[in-house]
Amino acid sequence: MLSSYERETIINYNMAEQNATIYTHDKKLIKRLEKLSAKFPEEFVLTSTSQWGDVTYTFPKKYISIREPYSEARRQAARERALAGNMKPPKRGSNP
Repeated sequence: MLSSYERETIINYNMAEQNATIYTHDKKLIKRLEKLSAKFPEEFVLTSTSQWGDVTYTFPKKYISIREPYSEARRQAARERALAGNMKPPKRGSNP
């Protein structure tokens, strides 16, 4: 059994290729990748698994996104829109 420290996620890509790879032990991320692979099998391709529970997927690197954090004003505006629309937050751990 691997320790939590050893169960890592690595995203790898380079400038020359159009695809990226993601290697992970994260169970939630694995479930997301499985769903994406089922919905978009041409783009999210499972390339390897192991006996320790890790997986590797290949996908277009255009899907990698790093965003700035929400400002408090933006967070409050989103909260007010949700309340005005009578929206409720999803329960933690549930899938839509």
